[in-house]
Amino acid sequence: MWSDTIVTTQAIVVHESGGPQVLKYEEITVPEPGPGQVLVRNHAVGLNFLDVYLRSGRYPAKVPFIPGHEGAGVVERVGIGVEDFSVGDRVGYIDPMGSYAGLVTRSVDRLVKLPDGIEVKDAAGLLLKGMTAEYLLRRTYRVMAGQTILVHAAAGGVGQILCQWAKHLGATVIGTVGSAAKRQIAENVGCDHVIINGQEDFVATVHDITAGHGVPVVYDGVGGEGFMKSLDCLAPRGTMVAFGAAAGPIPPLDVQELGPKGSLYVTRPMLGPYVATTEDLNASAQALFDVVLDGHVKVEVANTYRLAEAAQAHADLELRKLAGSTILVP
Repeated sequence: MWSDTIVTTQAIVVHESGGPQVLKYEEITVPEPGPGQVLVRNHAVGLNFLDVYLRSGRYPAKVPFIPGHEGAGVVERVGIGVEDFSVGDRVGYIDPMGSYAGLVTRSVDRLVKLPDGIEVKDAAGLLLKGMTAEYLLRRTYRVMAGQTILVHAAAGGVGQILCQWAKHLGATVIGTVGSAAKRQIAENVGCDHVIINGQEDFVATVHDITAGHGVPVVYDGVGGEGFMKSLDCLAPRGTMVAFGAAAGPIPPLDVQELGPKGSLYVTRPMLGPYVATTEDLNASAQALFDVVLDGHVKVEVANTYRLAEAAQAHADLELRKLAGSTILVP
């Protein structure tokens, strides 16, 4: 609903840290687009574990706040000086926080245009996870043809993209999953070997698969107690990429242990520094769009909730009921 000066929309607002119940569906006022900004009507927003970390207080955030970093929709209004975007353009974004809303104001230097062949709702569940996979595989550790790699949570949103993209690069992929039900998902996205946590010792299995050599890189978005075991999967001078902690915080690490384990490398990357400039943002998005449009990576929205059902979506995500990409529809 519009007036001469005020724009309002429905959004999810967090007034205090806590469980999914702190996600409140409310009406908010949206700033009109200023110079270099546009107003975007969201067709969908992406659900990510980052949203859970911020809602729960694991990552600090000043309250009240609107969660969510990822969304896609159509430009509805443009501010002064905007030349590269027009009303009606299909766009997506991965920052800043505040995507859990029907309307958002965004700076054009943080927007990407969606190419033909990428549906708006698909983009809402693709961009953050897909651009995460891009920097992990191409820049944090550059995966090469012929390598064997380990991907934890292979049936998850990032995991499914990582595995498909790694296969396209020519790697052999070992994936871990949390249940037998998720084995088929991991196999469908290109895992050559699937390990079910709780049924197999993934360290022993990785060494069996690699004839005792270990893998050059482990991609771990799970964290928790499995982190230290993952170090034992690495070949000498291997790289541990801990990009998330869905299962809980990573235990303290004595870096002196990395020498005897094989002069290992450990990194905790985040997407932000990899897409800090507009040029890097667009390059990462273009690389992602290329592999999707060429058919090397297929991403389908697996779960859809109304925005008003965000609390239920968060609860299901934390209970590991969801696999693949999930979107919230305003």
